[in-house]
Amino acid sequence: MFQTAGNKPAGEADILRDRELAAKAEALNARFRHHSATSVMQGALRDAGHIALVSSFGAESVVLLHMAAIIDQMTPVVFVDTELLFTETLIYQQEVSERLGLRNLRIIRADDIAEKDPYGALKFSDKDACCTLRKTVPLQKALAGYDGWITGRKRFQSGTRAALDFFEVEEGTGRLKINPLAHWAPEDVRAYMDENRLPRHPLVAKGYPSIGCAPCTSPVKEGEDPRAGRWRGENKEECGIHIVDGQMLRTGA
Repeated sequence: MFQTAGNKPAGEADILRDRELAAKAEALNARFRHHSATSVMQGALRDAGHIALVSSFGAESVVLLHMAAIIDQMTPVVFVDTELLFTETLIYQQEVSERLGLRNLRIIRADDIAEKDPYGALKFSDKDACCTLRKTVPLQKALAGYDGWITGRKRFQSGTRAALDFFEVEEGTGRLKINPLAHWAPEDVRAYMDENRLPRHPLVAKGYPSIGCAPCTSPVKEGEDPRAGRWRGENKEECGIHIVDGQMLRTGA
């Protein structure tokens, strides 16, 4: 069995690491339990190590991007370009980055699409594999070396997120996941955007409250769940970037 530098099996070292991370997350959650999203963001960037903000530049992304810009315009912002995004998303990403003065934007792409999906057929034949190739794997590579990353997940978005904390352990990676907006409701998001006069993603006005890759995102009708337009008609609800033990976390599981 492979031994670590401390002469412990690698599995045991991982367990100890995750226990330490869990204790750190618990302490941070206790410390920021009654604090605002901005305070959580500030605390994460100051006290949680080397942290990146991962942003899709989607329908609600501008809220966290604005907070990050106010706190520190050099905050690392990771944007995964799957090369299947809406043109509107790419234009919005450029406009928002310039408007907020984001000075440490890192645009990443998969480096093996030509080899593994030369004809672009995975989006039709195996959507999970397509997400893994174009988004999950490139993001995990980009996050190597970071102690944690900031997400825009919120409790109201699904049942599996109903008990979401500000700080949690991303199992098997040695990283924390930070969710400053965990306790926000939809009206909180709208109010923040209105009060700070933040630009909306142009597709929101066209019936897209949740925006992913163009081939797998459709407009949502009135009364439908906001994420109903993502992978419509498929047994799929997550792109895979939120994983546990290396496995995709499905919100319907």
